[in-house]
Amino acid sequence: MATVVDRRILEALLETELARRPGHRLVLVHGSYDPASPARFAVRIGDEQRRIEVTDQPSVLGVVDAWQRHRHGDGTGTLVITTTAPTGQLGWDLRAHALGRTTLTVSLDEIIRRRFGAAEIDPRIRKSAWLVEALLAAEPAGGWRESGATAEWRRSGGRLLSLDAAVRALVEARFGMGRALDLDALLAWSRSPAGPARFLELGEREREGLTEWLRRNVGEATGVLLSLVVDGRATDAMALGIIGAVLTDPGAPQNATLAVGGLFGPVATRSEEHLKAFSTAVQGTLARWISEAETDRSERQEAQGRVRAVLERADDLARAAGIGAALGGNPFLPSGLTARLHALADALGRDTAAAEAALRELSAHRLAELHRDRVEVARMAVRIRRWLDSDPDLAVPSVAAGVRNHLTSWGWVDRALALLWTGDPASDPVAWRAYHALIAEARARRAELDERFADRVVSWAAHAQSVASGGCLLIEDVLKEVARPLCTARPPLVLVLDGMSSAVAAELGAELGRGGWLEVSAAQGARRAAVAMIPSLTRISRASLLGGEPAAGGQNVEAAGFAAFWKRHRREGLLFHKADIAGTAGQRLAQPLMDALAGDAVVGAVLNTIDDALDHGRAQATWRLSDIAHLTELLNAARAYGRPVVIVSDHGHVLDRNDRPPAPGGTGSARWRTGAPGAGEVSVTGPRVLEGGGTVTVPWQEEIRYTPRKDGYHGGVSLAELTVPVLTVLPSADLMPSGWSVLSPEAVTPRWWNSGTSGAAQASFTYEPRAEGPLFDVRAGLGRQVVASERYAGQKRFVRRAPDRDQVAAVIDALAGADGNRMSPAAVASAAGGRPPRDAALFVTALERLLNVEGYPVLGLIDAGRTVRLDVDLLREQFGV
Repeated sequence: MATVVDRRILEALLETELARRPGHRLVLVHGSYDPASPARFAVRIGDEQRRIEVTDQPSVLGVVDAWQRHRHGDGTGTLVITTTAPTGQLGWDLRAHALGRTTLTVSLDEIIRRRFGAAEIDPRIRKSAWLVEALLAAEPAGGWRESGATAEWRRSGGRLLSLDAAVRALVEARFGMGRALDLDALLAWSRSPAGPARFLELGEREREGLTEWLRRNVGEATGVLLSLVVDGRATDAMALGIIGAVLTDPGAPQNATLAVGGLFGPVATRSEEHLKAFSTAVQGTLARWISEAETDRSERQEAQGRVRAVLERADDLARAAGIGAALGGNPFLPSGLTARLHALADALGRDTAAAEAALRELSAHRLAELHRDRVEVARMAVRIRRWLDSDPDLAVPSVAAGVRNHLTSWGWVDRALALLWTGDPASDPVAWRAYHALIAEARARRAELDERFADRVVSWAAHAQSVASGGCLLIEDVLKEVARPLCTARPPLVLVLDGMSSAVAAELGAELGRGGWLEVSAAQGARRAAVAMIPSLTRISRASLLGGEPAAGGQNVEAAGFAAFWKRHRREGLLFHKADIAGTAGQRLAQPLMDALAGDAVVGAVLNTIDDALDHGRAQATWRLSDIAHLTELLNAARAYGRPVVIVSDHGHVLDRNDRPPAPGGTGSARWRTGAPGAGEVSVTGPRVLEGGGTVTVPWQEEIRYTPRKDGYHGGVSLAELTVPVLTVLPSADLMPSGWSVLSPEAVTPRWWNSGTSGAAQASFTYEPRAEGPLFDVRAGLGRQVVASERYAGQKRFVRRAPDRDQVAAVIDALAGADGNRMSPAAVASAAGGRPPRDAALFVTALERLLNVEGYPVLGLIDAGRTVRLDVDLLREQFGV
């Protein structure tokens, strides 16, 4: 059978032969010309563009006639005649005009060698007719020599064209892939609209050859994938891979396994091990896609859509096949995520242990990363369940105890409730019922606490003032007790976040810690909370805060009071309100404010974002630093100028949680009035009551309001309104006043927030060395055993100014007992006991040098330096304890 040649084959032949023997106008080629190829085209020979005319003439007479007509025609260009006539039958007078004076025989593998520019060709290529034909057909427009598909082969020397190099070049050309030739890339290719269609257009021999090569070089799963493509199921391939997980489940019922076989169709005749390998590979690829969807912001939306499309299709196929139940535990399917959420909803009505176990299962689902908002709401529900089960004490012995407990625990309940109130983002009805019941239970508990607190406020307020505060920090004393001591190093920046509740402060404080700010307090191991004025109104509480004494008034009163307070303490005080903060074009902060921050005055700034949001229907379930106008810019400026920062509110707030009409008797304010108190209200009289002639009726019940609905209110005597959180943060430990302490995240987080054993208890761990007895015995702590070991003594010789051994032992024991053996650097420093190191980072570095024997990571920083982790097993191994 004659060789069929086409334009591409002739181009390759002519570029070589005419370049070696120029000037010929006739080329005889043994074979038949493909009728689908053009009869006229141009070929570049060196620097010259030659016109080529091709004709197929099977007989001698046809060959002679074609040549004569060409000779006597326009006389330009080269005539190529393909013929099956024997060379001997062509006369010498004709062959004398032909290139090489003979009929050229096409050697396809030789053409391939030349097209690639190789010196030699792998003999296996010559034996693979399908590959030779495919390489000729798939050659890129610029030729194989310049193709990106052969770039790696050329970099390796490009002398011998091996079989693998040739097939890889063909795969890249046919599949449209770059250098990353793996199953991930092929699975992505299978979901592209054109890729599988192009593969199906290839000849059967080429498809089989490519499939076999990919199976050997990429893995058996590739064979399954391409079989599905050939079967017309490319878009379902990954979904089927997820469903195929049934094959790896030893507990799956037999009918489910049979159903999966039916879904795979003819492909199911392959080895079950191959199907399992394909399923495992698909799950691995999807796991990577999910991670990429969370880490690559620019591609996040597209990546999430790609993952959801695969998994939703898998769910549809599983339901249609009746195997949804068998796949209920699948860690990828959306139905599995829903099932785990329903299990958590059921557990919330039982106990903490069941709820925590269900949350772990929910968080372990692969789609949890893509549904963080749903998981976070569920996590808040578990926290509420944990608080209800672990903190049954409803005692409020005093106002001081009430505001302290609210700041350190009950305000965190409000934080969790704020997000839980918004419900499941997907509006799952089962989750809604569970959340609704849990919210009702928690609000009932909170209402009891508010009522008992209000009873304490009534008797306390009658005599409360700076000289008789009942153990409370009054809002009018915050500047004196908190801001003034900071002036010994640098004048502070006082930021008043109007309406910031304890719940909001908990969120902002955590973010400040992650941002590298060092939180400190004059109260050992705890944040401080002040008590707002009564009623807890802005015009009273803020004026009193900024003036350092009970007062009422607007911005002029506040600015004058701030200046007067600091003048009494021989300082200049400059206060900036909303209109004074924003800069002009090209500047974020106003120049007068920047000048003040660069100087020696105590600077104050009032930020109204939170209170404004409540007034204008823009309340948020969660708050970040960036949500509050100008806060990030002011913090950055304070860091740049080395200023301590006091973040304080003037009052808190309660959120609107009902659609009741306004209560009667209002005076124009949302949460106070005059007259006799009713249910949910108390009457308060005292020197710090600056409305109603010194006596007001104020609600403790959060549902009561005297004005039309808004997103939130303040003025009453609930814990959330009267408690004023005070946060003090430093850009450097050098600015910490004498006698103050560093607050670790663990110290300010309630124990129930993360688990029943984590929290402040860990952060306040202290090590007490024994006065006598052997160095350690069977009851000795892990830390004591480590510091008594010979290996530790050897390590210590190489560490200059090593921490005291008692401190090291205390830290080891604290970390060994912490959740996940992890603590923040500040908590590690606090756990050292005695006088904690001022620079937690340097202290942790010293611990690393002591404990990381021969470079093994016994102790180290993770989470971008925000967490210290101890590998307890490795510690025991390295120190032989």
